Amino acid sequence: MTEPEQKQLGKTLWGIADQLRGAMNADDFRDYMLAFLFLRYLSDNYEQAARKELGSDYPDPNAIGNGGRSSLSVWYENNPDDVAAFEKQMRLKTHYVVRPQHLWASIAHMAKTQNGELLNTLQEGFKYIENESFQSTFSGLFSEINLGSEKLGKTYDARNAKLCSIISKIAEELKGFSTDSDTLGDAYEYLIGEFAAGSGKKAGEFYTPQRISDILSGIVALDSQDPKSGKRKHLASVMDFACGSGSLLLNVRQQMKKAGGSIGKIFGQEKNITTYNLARMNMLLHGVKDTEFEIYHGDTLTNEWDMLRETNPAKKPAFDAVVANPPFSYRWEPTEALGEDMRFKNHGLAPKSAADFAFLLHGFHYLKDDGVMAIILPHGVLFRGGAEAKIREKLLKDGHIDTVIGLPANLFYSTGIPVCILVLKRCKQPDDVLFINASESFKKGKRQNYMTDEHIAEIIETYQQRPEERIDRYARRVSMDEIEANDFNLNITRYVSTAEEEAEIDLAATHKELVGIEKDIREAAKKHNAFLKELGLDALPGYDQ
Repeated sequence: MTEPEQKQLGKTLWGIADQLRGAMNADDFRDYMLAFLFLRYLSDNYEQAARKELGSDYPDPNAIGNGGRSSLSVWYENNPDDVAAFEKQMRLKTHYVVRPQHLWASIAHMAKTQNGELLNTLQEGFKYIENESFQSTFSGLFSEINLGSEKLGKTYDARNAKLCSIISKIAEELKGFSTDSDTLGDAYEYLIGEFAAGSGKKAGEFYTPQRISDILSGIVALDSQDPKSGKRKHLASVMDFACGSGSLLLNVRQQMKKAGGSIGKIFGQEKNITTYNLARMNMLLHGVKDTEFEIYHGDTLTNEWDMLRETNPAKKPAFDAVVANPPFSYRWEPTEALGEDMRFKNHGLAPKSAADFAFLLHGFHYLKDDGVMAIILPHGVLFRGGAEAKIREKLLKDGHIDTVIGLPANLFYSTGIPVCILVLKRCKQPDDVLFINASESFKKGKRQNYMTDEHIAEIIETYQQRPEERIDRYARRVSMDEIEANDFNLNITRYVSTAEEEAEIDLAATHKELVGIEKDIREAAKKHNAFLKELGLDALPGYDQ
């Protein structure tokens, strides 16, 4: 499918959402809409695999007399003794099973015919997929989707009718579009972005604008020790400890694929249960197999993920790349016990008013020696004092802060403030810090500012080449001696100012010009007064001599 067609599919689905949600909150309707899109993907993928597995035994989907039933429904009915063996084989090949009555084709037919059992069947289908399809991946996947909610309608019949309307519309509109994983995945991303745009500050919980993701992804995809050598061929692992809907992780995967590379496994962590489910759906919709990713639901700051709590240094998980867009200046509770936590012990605890450095240190703790980390943070981390100043100084003295990138204001749905990207490495070669001031690299949009492909490419190219010579009003490598002389303050404008230098004024020439102008004025006024005198009128005051 071409890019314009993908965008059209996204717009079509957004139009359905905008038309059908009625008085329902956009965030609530988002969960229903995306769940149905996900069910459509699971069903299509499963039916294609079943057709291949059954071969000539697969019933003709266009056969007369099926009564709207799916081909698998017909096969199940005709081959009851073979169902168990078939499902066992499908679990091996597709890693999950969807029962015929729960397939999208069956659900869409029930919706089209206004079947009164649609809601019940859908509930049964969601429960089956969560609990029996493939336990490790789908458990609790639809836990936040309440089909019994009064937001859909006050009575069962009203809710059933609403679902019939929504599903029928989606089924009808999707007929003209391909539904492969890339296409539906891109449509899913488009919808998440549109819902994020309408959610304001809430969007910060689950969505990083794609243009910003492109920067982080472009950086971590490059060779960490020698970016000039180009993209890495393989990342064994990539981690996002505040992954939201997973779009940033998927962006890294896409960057690697474009360059002919690959990722071994994707790891993510997310505290919000609804967003955690969005991330898992998003991975699967983009064709990431359940064995290729692991998303954990839990609090990053208290390190609830058992896998990351390994105390044996030899067994401690470590990642080739760490990317993150954690919540800005998040209030947290730094306890005495956390002060002894290995993530923070060598640097200190971030203040309770802003967990920015706590998030940073968490990710940095799990970075491989030859890995690279790119994290989005508010500008305050560059210059705030107190505990943050000590953490910043320690990171700088140890040579871990590689690059500081300043971004324009009003790029995010959740805040209008300008933010920065910090690039960190455990073993970096240059004994300086690269500053890139991209605060003016944007175009104005209707709702937010946005960065173009050229803006993104310029940032990544500058990071990659790390030029010796300063780029006026844009980038500069700054020695550690200069940074130390500034008390380890990393405020970007101290080192790379975008202010235009005022042109020098030649005072002597300007004085001569003004004297000439004054002379011309007097000559003109004298001529004017001569005309006034002939007319018997009073002369201009001050020029009557």
